[in-house]
Amino acid sequence: VRQLLERGAQVRSLSRQHYPELEKAGVEQFQGSLTDSEVVGDAVKGCELVFHVAAKAGVWGSYESYHQTNVIGTEHILDACRKHSVRRLVYTSSPSVVFNGTDMEGVDESVPYPDHFEAHYPKTKAMAEQKVIAANDASLATVSLRPHLIWGPGDNHLVPRIIAKGRAGQIRRIGKRDNLVDSIYIDNAAEAHLLAADKLQPGSPVAGKVYFISQDEPMSVWELINRILACGGVPPVTKSISPGLAFFAGSVCEFIYDALGIKSEPRMTRFVARELSTAHWFNISAAKQDFGYRPRVSIEEGLKRLADHLKST
Repeated sequence: VRQLLERGAQVRSLSRQHYPELEKAGVEQFQGSLTDSEVVGDAVKGCELVFHVAAKAGVWGSYESYHQTNVIGTEHILDACRKHSVRRLVYTSSPSVVFNGTDMEGVDESVPYPDHFEAHYPKTKAMAEQKVIAANDASLATVSLRPHLIWGPGDNHLVPRIIAKGRAGQIRRIGKRDNLVDSIYIDNAAEAHLLAADKLQPGSPVAGKVYFISQDEPMSVWELINRILACGGVPPVTKSISPGLAFFAGSVCEFIYDALGIKSEPRMTRFVARELSTAHWFNISAAKQDFGYRPRVSIEEGLKRLADHLKST
């Protein structure tokens, strides 16, 4: 939103809460759920361009809760775009939609969706992404971006979770490998969305496509986690368990939490065990070529900004 405002755009938001900082910035706000087609329609009406960045994220919860927000909610946005003659839709997806539980090193957008998902989030995001791409036609141009592990000031998901779990001593290194992963600094992720939107028109080269976006700077997942922890003044992860034991522990936790109907997130799940013990970094040549994406903020600079932000909050 800040980047759009800097461009002089007139911005409207739809979210579950009211944000005073958006009000101060002059953003028109709508409150409601993506599962409410009426409020989605009201928010979309009169817009030229829609960024669909909302989702139920995380690794725990009922399938229905993920399906309602991520799939039905996306259908409501597509319907509203059609009804109100919106010409452009940029969708925020995730590389997890193609994660098959094994190393993914330098893969590009040709990699297929897996036959099996070990969590509801990637499954429902994959379903939604396919609906968005299928909706691309001569009247509505759609594009899907797959940012990997967004972090930085303003990230309300990854960084707070890592720091909270680190402070509680709940993080264990899984395996001995320095498996490389991609990530993306939050400002770079936002700029990629704007750059894709600039090139998006019905019939344009980016319309109907999916793109990986990242720092283009793979790093050991444990180095990344420890450096984020350091930004928050939390000691590094030192204890470790084997990938096999982590996966088994995840299976047991999921079984117990399911059986007892526990709503809170288990300390380990099968999906998290696989994610933390495998490599996943991506070829972002298509994003560079088709809409000129380059990460402006490096990991080093991003970590400095994150540390400064955490010290001031």
